[in-house]
Amino acid sequence: MSQAAPARTPTLFAETDDDVLIAYRVHDGDGADAAGPPVLLVHGFAADASSTWEGTGWVRALRDAGRPVVAMDLRGHGESDKPIDAGSYAPERLGGDLLAVLDSAGVDRADLVGYSMGNRAISAAVALAPERARRVVIGGAGPHELFASWDLEEARAVLLRDEPSRDPLIERVLRPALAAGGDREALLACIEGVRGAPLSIRRGIPTLFVAGEDDPVPEGARELALEWDADYVSIPGRDHLSTLTARASKDAVIAFLA
Repeated sequence: MSQAAPARTPTLFAETDDDVLIAYRVHDGDGADAAGPPVLLVHGFAADASSTWEGTGWVRALRDAGRPVVAMDLRGHGESDKPIDAGSYAPERLGGDLLAVLDSAGVDRADLVGYSMGNRAISAAVALAPERARRVVIGGAGPHELFASWDLEEARAVLLRDEPSRDPLIERVLRPALAAGGDREALLACIEGVRGAPLSIRRGIPTLFVAGEDDPVPEGARELALEWDADYVSIPGRDHLSTLTARASKDAVIAFLA
């Protein structure tokens, strides 16, 4: 007789001060004793918690290390609400969403782990409430915010009119997002709202940068880590997507968070 598949962790929702519902799931750490505070996982653009953290083995690896995990869907993504005005994606809104999830989950202080665009949300959350962050991991991101280099009209043409872009990077980012069923208007609003968002973690909060050796997105991350006196790990032979699946990434993060 075949065993029934384990029940999926239920999706919970945090309500923000602008009445947006943010989806998240809580995964308890394995073992009797937690090995540290919960880890809040924050995905990047046109992704969600399931594909970024569950499907790539991050949740399992952290749970195996005894860490409880809170994995959230950013607004505009996954099961969260998807407003379509750019102001809803201002950095302080995204940062407030992280704090709303921590409040809803009953977490006073957490380790924050972000990937790509998710780090701009973490940066904003730390600026709003630095006491809520014990340690921070910045994965796949550096000082240069990606959307700031884009022509917004090119992005708008792809998302709203299915027209090709002359910018190959816009094509590489947006075409898979549309193929995966991303909300066109919400994604455009997210690009407009996040565009140029800063990356800054308050001094005194231990920070680790993780970057794929072949990933152009976190350009300048090594130099920024030196400036901040932060830790830096390069993952050999990995690009922006494959850095997430690398066991070396997980091992480095788990060791840093210990």
